[in-house]
Amino acid sequence: MADNKQKQRAQVSPLVKGFAGSMGGIAEAVCLQPIDVIKTRLQLDNKGRYKGVYHCGATIAHTEGVPALWKGLTPFATNLVLKYALRFSMNSVYQGLLRDKNGNLTGSRRMAAGFMAGITEALLIVTPCEVVKTRLQQQQGIAKDALRYKGPLHCGATIIREEGLRGLWSGATPTVLRNGTNQMCLFWAKNHMDHILWGKTEGDGRQLIAWQSTVSGFMAAMLGPTMTNPFDVVKTRMMAQAKASAGAPRYSGFLNALTRIPGEEGLLALYKGLLPRLMRIAPGQAIVWTVNDQIVGLFERRQQEEEAAVSATATV
Repeated sequence: MADNKQKQRAQVSPLVKGFAGSMGGIAEAVCLQPIDVIKTRLQLDNKGRYKGVYHCGATIAHTEGVPALWKGLTPFATNLVLKYALRFSMNSVYQGLLRDKNGNLTGSRRMAAGFMAGITEALLIVTPCEVVKTRLQQQQGIAKDALRYKGPLHCGATIIREEGLRGLWSGATPTVLRNGTNQMCLFWAKNHMDHILWGKTEGDGRQLIAWQSTVSGFMAAMLGPTMTNPFDVVKTRMMAQAKASAGAPRYSGFLNALTRIPGEEGLLALYKGLLPRLMRIAPGQAIVWTVNDQIVGLFERRQQEEEAAVSATATV
């Protein structure tokens, strides 16, 4: 049964949805980068240096300075802006392809559109950006001369020079699985949260109040990360290892890492960084959806008003 039944639905351009998503990405990057740094450090910590989220953040700030909590901000912000622009626009495109002749979209097709959007963003944007971000975030210390990578551009160029272009796509498999599943859950859950909590359906011309979008976006974002954290841990470990370093890489591939990590560190190691990940993703999606819904809602309302005016003129 279709989850959208309204007879008249405002179809907002994928470009508008992409723009709305990118604006939300800028806000998220600036606010939540420290949590992402902490998550990465915890996931790379296989010696028990950090005792938890707070201890990790405090240690980084004390030993490396507070600005270290924003390490990797440039690739992180670039990643989010491009990722959200692509995610929201491509999800709109895929939804358009999957709608029936009446414009309705079933829940399963909504999930399929989200999954394909997640795969698209993972391959084109997320993987190379996160390889650079992870390499920068794993560096410890405050003396720039002692750091292997001097910045995002230097990091990317070094990886290509030493590991080849494929080095920027290290960990692509777990990233595809993580992002595809995340977006499958996210777009389905957000649509249902809006309907259950506020009685809103996509394209009905209603513009949610900002706090309503914040609540439904926050709740919708809890499902995906919980399901995909093992993929995220594997992705981080694979991206962090430099293939050109002395000796063979610690993990030879996705399946090797997925089995070796719990074998050496216990099953719970696959859920390292889950708390800071939820602390980052849930508020981050709340921010993104708050901005996105306001922009998209504005265009939906204007489009319906224009269509109503044209219809009224035609009946005169």
